[in-house]
Amino acid sequence: MHNFRELKIWQEAMEITKLTFKLSKKFPSSEMYGLTSQINRSAVSIPSNIAEGAGRNSNKEFSQFLNIAMGSCFELETQIILSFEFNYIKKDDLESFVVKLNKLEKMINSLISTLRKQIA
Repeated sequence: MHNFRELKIWQEAMEITKLTFKLSKKFPSSEMYGLTSQINRSAVSIPSNIAEGAGRNSNKEFSQFLNIAMGSCFELETQIILSFEFNYIKKDDLESFVVKLNKLEKMINSLISTLRKQIA
């Protein structure tokens, strides 16, 4: 079992989540129950799955939850791109966000690889 609060990937995921909520506040109120809700849920899913996986009893289970977190990263990236396409966020915000999210994706992937080596 891992202490999720000490994991750099969880800390980074929390920062991504806070940034996501900050960006989505700029969306039109008509999106409150649409893209705004979906984008925020995707963002919350990332650190939540990292934390849940860290609390499991095996590296195999932890790896499975990290894969779910990775899927949420890709979902969030898609939604952020859509937000730009709908002119809800600026190009600079999109680019900055995607750089940070891609960094997190690489960190998650690296931890998955490490856990898989330990499992084998």
